[in-house]
Formats: sequence, C-alpha cells, structure tokens
Amino acid sequence: MKDKEIEKLISSEKKRQKEVINLIASENYVSDDVLKALGSELTNKYAEGYPGKRYYGGQKFVDKIEELAQKRALKLFKLSVKNWHVNVQPLSGSPANVAVYTALVQKEGKIMGMSLDNGGHLTHGHKVSITGKFWVSVPYGVHQETEVLDFDQVRKIAEEHKPAMIVAGFTAYPRRIDFKKFREIADACGALLMVDMSHFAGLVAGGAYPSPFEYADVVTTTVHKTLRGPRSALIFSRIDNRELYKKIDKAVFPGMQGGPHLNQIAAVAVALKEANTPAFKKYARQVVRNAQVLSNELQKLGWRIVSGGTDSHLILVDTWMNGLGVSGKEASDLLEKAGIIVNKNTIPGETRSPMDPSGIRIGTPAETTRGKKEKDMVKIAEMIDKALKKKSKKK
Repeated sequence: MKDKEIEKLISSEKKRQKEVINLIASENYVSDDVLKALGSELTNKYAEGYPGKRYYGGQKFVDKIEELAQKRALKLFKLSVKNWHVNVQPLSGSPANVAVYTALVQKEGKIMGMSLDNGGHLTHGHKVSITGKFWVSVPYGVHQETEVLDFDQVRKIAEEHKPAMIVAGFTAYPRRIDFKKFREIADACGALLMVDMSHFAGLVAGGAYPSPFEYADVVTTTVHKTLRGPRSALIFSRIDNRELYKKIDKAVFPGMQGGPHLNQIAAVAVALKEANTPAFKKYARQVVRNAQVLSNELQKLGWRIVSGGTDSHLILVDTWMNGLGVSGKEASDLLEKAGIIVNKNTIPGETRSPMDPSGIRIGTPAETTRGKKEKDMVKIAEMIDKALKKKSKKK
C-alpha cells in the first residue's frame, strides 16, 4: 500500500485483534474469501436499482451476484421463493429496520419493541434513535424478578396501545424468544410482526436457536454477527396479498439508498454459502455451548448473571450489584487491560447511566470462530474474575 500511514494503522489493528480475547457479542472474524470479495473490483461498479431494472449499463455480472446472494439467503433459512422475498441491499442493520418502518408504519404510528435497558436495540423505538422520533415508541420489557420476557405484560401493552408493528428481537437479551406467542399477540391486536434476528441469525441458520420464519411477517438481520459475514443486512418479507415486499423494496431504493455496495453484497453471498455447511452448524452449536459454560463458570465464581443464564451466544453480567461495586465501564476498562474485550451494557432495572451502566455484555461467537471450546471458557471465566476482583483487593 502506498499510503503508509493507513497501512500502519491497519497493521496495528490486525495485530490488536490477534492479541486479545474478543468477547464482543456482535463481532466475529470473517474468512479470507469474504475479505477478498469486499476488496474486489466490485467496489468500482455503480448499480442503482434492482437486478434487471438498473439505471446504468454494464450490469450483467453484478445482477447475477445480487440474485445469487438472494438465492443463497433463502436457501440458508429453508425459505421458498414462492413465499418469501429477500432484499440484500441494506447497508447495515439500522437502515434495514428503518426501511421496514418507513414502508409499513405510517408517520407517528406505533412501534412496540423491547426497551433498551431490558435488552432491545436503539432502532426498536428508543427516543435517541430516528425510530423514536418519527414513530411513537411503545416499549415492553422483562419480568422484574425472573428477567425473562413477560408475555402477560407484552399482551397487556399491545391490547392497550394497538401498535401497527410489534418487534421481537434483541441486542442484549440472553434467552430464547417464543415467536409463537408474539404472533398470537400481534394477531390479537391487529399488528404486523417483525423479528430482528441480527444477533442470533447464525444460530438459526445452524439449528441452534428457534427460527422466526414460521411466525413473522418481516425478518431483518445483520450479517456480521453470528452469521460471520461482512457488515451488511438482509430484509426478508413474506409474499402474500399485502405485497409487503414491494413496499419494503421501494423504501430501501429509492426511498433511503442509492446505488448498492456490490462488493458488500458479494461478500454476503460468500458468507451465506459458508453458513450453509455442516461445519457451520457445528460452529453454531459450539457458540451456544461455550456461552453456557462461560455463564455457569462465572456464576460459580460469584458473579450474578442476568436471568440466571443464557440460551444463546451472549451473557449479561451484573458487575455492580454483586457487592464489588464495579461499574460496567470500569469492568470493561479493567478487562481490556487484561487483554479481554467486552462492552459495558445496561441491565434490567438499570439505575445508572448508559455510559457507565451496571453490567457488561459478553459473547462467544468470535472466540468460537478461533476454535475455543468448553475448557477454554473455564479459563476465560477465571481470567475475567481475576481482572475484575483486582479493584476490590485495592480497596
């Protein structure tokens, strides 16, 4: 690379990634083939529109790439082209969610999603997000004592507010979601059901987490978390007489985006093919096993795990209320000094600032990609415990 300054910084980041234990729940490591597609000559091509309906010439190869990505996305999740459509152009998860709302919910209509401090995402209607400014947010949460989804509460809120759309999904909720119950509640109040499976899409693909497709009207997902692909997103929509997919396609383009990033779409196609293999299914199951072992070991060492455990790839650890008084930010900083990367995170019933909350979020996808198994999780739990208890020893 002629730009030595950038080359040095990239080299430094590459070195950093190799030297740390990466427990960021929303990060992973892509294959060399995914990186090759991202860095290919497809970067040069402008392809505004959809396959067969572009506004520029020279599209015969990129059309095939986008169509292949769509075909592989449907195949991975065992969906029929007669019943489901997928848009592979969203640049990332947040724009994908906004596109769905733009297409299917009127301005100032009601969106009912999990609150941020209970495990939801900013784009599920939080006030600081555009989704909480253009639409009316109707939040739901978890049971105060069990810290798992309270469907009685969800049903009550839905019946009272009659939202246009209910969003099932999370960014920091460790348990399985009962999509059937969400479908029943949505039907009872006349709402559309959207599932944001960004965090657990790879687990669904690998058969390690329930599939939402039997119950959802729309499913969104990022590709760069448990799916182990590039930073991108997919929007799946059911094909029926409501023609939701046509509205969503128009919301993505020309509603929100211009030309798609074909290098990104090609990398998505590569990742989807990789995910549709026996090896990936084995990987997905190992991700969950690793998370459960890590959760159990931390509990043995005296740390309170939100909801008492995990059914997925992530764990929420209460670092503040366990007697040591380590805030989420302090915990994150202490662990980084020890070579372990996590992120600070709010927990249910949060009393502190989101910038310095009461807990941390831990995930196992990245380290599982590196080949770590149950015995490694035992050692990592001990390392986490040692790093965080340094503070209490200094007092």
